[in-house]
Amino acid sequence: MRGPVFIGYDSRAPRAYEVAARSMDFCSGSPASAQPLDSRELRKRRLLWRPTEDHDGQLYDVLSDAPQSTEFAISRFLVPFLFPRGWSLFVDQDVVFLDDVGKLFALRDESKAIMCVQHESFPYTAGTKMQGQAQVNYPRKGWSSVVLWNALHPAHLRLSLGMVNHYPGDLLHRFFWLRDSEIGALPPEWNWLVNVQAKPPQPKLAHFTLGGPWIPGWKELPHDEIWKDAANL
Repeated sequence: MRGPVFIGYDSRAPRAYEVAARSMDFCSGSPASAQPLDSRELRKRRLLWRPTEDHDGQLYDVLSDAPQSTEFAISRFLVPFLFPRGWSLFVDQDVVFLDDVGKLFALRDESKAIMCVQHESFPYTAGTKMQGQAQVNYPRKGWSSVVLWNALHPAHLRLSLGMVNHYPGDLLHRFFWLRDSEIGALPPEWNWLVNVQAKPPQPKLAHFTLGGPWIPGWKELPHDEIWKDAANL
């Protein structure tokens, strides 16, 4: 049984969202009812109110005292409040599905509060990504980019809307309210970091975390054809 799929939405890169949603529908063989996680709408609904600023084109999270590379960097942690009735999926918008999302939902483990690909160490170097956005490292970086959420798990009672809106982002991205035993592991092919990790034999989801052809002036990198093929579906 498949639950809703939330895809991060950044108003500066709507094309990335469109391709992510289209690739999911194509691989699933039917509309998978993707829902954009749009911070503007969440603010209107009074679910998101933490302050951000624009620092010369760089979105900045005031409470974290740190750059925020996407508009949905924090709003992803609202998913269990948006769908509190069971399992749902969140993915960043810079992904391409290469297999049926139903197979991902089939991996759910009721004993876990979330499930994600647990990259052992994030092999990024300091610098920039996307459209000049700052690259910030922190423990468990990348884990929160593809997450199966089990909203009915009692561990999520430790998380509140106030925490999402007041705690530093690095704590949220570490899933600080969860014990290690409450975090389940997904197979690595469900969050392949394109041009950061070697391509797996059969990737299920390609994550263009360094950016991709939707960015104006993008300089071509290996595997760009995956995103371009999805854009032409």
